[in-house]
Amino acid sequence: MPTPSSPTARRLWDISPPVHAGSPVFPGDTAYSQQWCATIGPGCPVNVSAITMSPHVGAHADAPLHYDAKGATIGDVSLDAFLGPCRVIHAIGCGTLITWEHIAHAVSSPLPQRVLVRTYEHMPVDRWDAQLAAYAPGTIERLADLGVLLVGIDTASIDPADSKTLDSHQVIRRRGLRVLENLVLDAVPEGDYELIALPLKLTTADASPVRAVLRAL
Repeated sequence: MPTPSSPTARRLWDISPPVHAGSPVFPGDTAYSQQWCATIGPGCPVNVSAITMSPHVGAHADAPLHYDAKGATIGDVSLDAFLGPCRVIHAIGCGTLITWEHIAHAVSSPLPQRVLVRTYEHMPVDRWDAQLAAYAPGTIERLADLGVLLVGIDTASIDPADSKTLDSHQVIRRRGLRVLENLVLDAVPEGDYELIALPLKLTTADASPVRAVLRAL
């Protein structure tokens, strides 16, 4: 059986930011906090903690419920879109919106059903970025036309931070796409990979944290 150091083992890229009390959150969201309910000591053999946080902290998958009052919870969403071949496309320094021109150079056929776009040279894991890059709605429409089932991004949202209409979220609602946000793609070359980013089966939640990784094909 291959070991992690054997020639046949496939390389992994961890594309999840660290999650802790200093993790940036969307303004108004609940930051990460943790308290100890039990600690190892006389009469107690274990450490047990309680965690409070928005499910949008760190790398996460949005559920339709997040942008549709009648949408499915994350626990009811099929896992198929979150596991399988994907393409990482670089659009570093693209500005506030990822247009088709920013990614067209890497949209060759056949296009995997999952597309992750890198916009940062270095993803700010320690601060909130109000000027984050987002997808232009038309870009998601064209990706959906090509059979894409999931879009991902290395920012906190596929819509601009100050958007009140969430136009790109409404495109994925209408077209039935899934979304991953807050990925760390700094060390990932452009190209094709296997994506593994499974959400928790949270039966009433509007999103879920994921431990997102890419594996070499």
